[in-house]
Amino acid sequence: MTELSEKMRRRLVQIESRHDELGQAMSDPSVTSDQNRLRSVGQEYAALEQIVATIRALNSAEKRLADARELQQGDDDDLRDLAREEEGTTSVEVERLTERLRTQLVPRDPLDDKNVIVEIRAGEGGEEAALFAADLYAMYLRYGERHRWKAEEMSASRSEKGGYKEVIFRIAGQGAYSRLKFESGVHRVQRVPATEAQGRIHTSTATVAVLPEAEEIDQHIDEGDLKIDVYRAGGKGGQGVNTTDSAVRITHIPTGEVVIQQDERSQLKNRAKAMTVLRSRLLVRAQAERDAEAGAIRNAQIGHGERAEKMRTYNFPQDRLTDKRLGHNLSNLPRRMDGELDDLIEALMQQDEAERLASLEADEE
Repeated sequence: MTELSEKMRRRLVQIESRHDELGQAMSDPSVTSDQNRLRSVGQEYAALEQIVATIRALNSAEKRLADARELQQGDDDDLRDLAREEEGTTSVEVERLTERLRTQLVPRDPLDDKNVIVEIRAGEGGEEAALFAADLYAMYLRYGERHRWKAEEMSASRSEKGGYKEVIFRIAGQGAYSRLKFESGVHRVQRVPATEAQGRIHTSTATVAVLPEAEEIDQHIDEGDLKIDVYRAGGKGGQGVNTTDSAVRITHIPTGEVVIQQDERSQLKNRAKAMTVLRSRLLVRAQAERDAEAGAIRNAQIGHGERAEKMRTYNFPQDRLTDKRLGHNLSNLPRRMDGELDDLIEALMQQDEAERLASLEADEE
């Protein structure tokens, strides 16, 4: 039977105590009068609710198990037989609850419930890379539709043949970041491009960065750290050229992050969109600094778009999708490109949970 260490037992007592403390705080006038604090307390209380329910169910099952073992020491044969039967049943329950508790105690990413800002950029491969970036964009839009999420394009730079040199868009919906965060990295495609007359297979790349959407409460930005430039937006061949200085370029001086927005005709709307993207980039930077494994800078998340750097390969001639984080390949690329990604993403989620559980158990030793 899986046993909980003494260190883990002490942690469970602390969790129960914290849960009770939060429950009391939710009726404290000093908390209820502050909406932000009340929301924070309520969210933490709700996050502990299921864990505490499992802890208490496990404590009850362990008490019944101890009682059953004690009864087997008596002189009554019938009672001993019943106690042995109870021990067998309760042992299974204790094992099940212990495993459930271990899974629940895996540290949860606090950003999982966030909406996301997705940035896709063409890498190596010229026009074909831009067309591949457009295919990835369409794939994520279809995936979002399947989950009833809402998508909003924030900015885009198109290539000559209808691809994207860069596209930034927002996806809002339950659990968006928890599922899409595994898409960050370099995506590589091997196929015969529509632009190829001789039928040769080309290899191209695009980078994807999935950023949790940061609200002002998540990431404060000092106005004194910003350099804001406004200028006149333009389009191809004079099309869509604004007659006012509506385009906005915001530079975050301490980090050097630059965000440009010019899709809207309103300077205020462009500025608001630029600030949304900037906050999300800075949130990821801050998170990365707190977690050395995630990398120190945002570029570590997406790489540089070189062919040798790949997180996933889409091989169309062989109808094969290879994600280097998994130990197997997937087929039916047309279906994948149409947004049917749940089996792939769920496998990555399960792998991530298993790794975090292994880390948790190592910390107990």
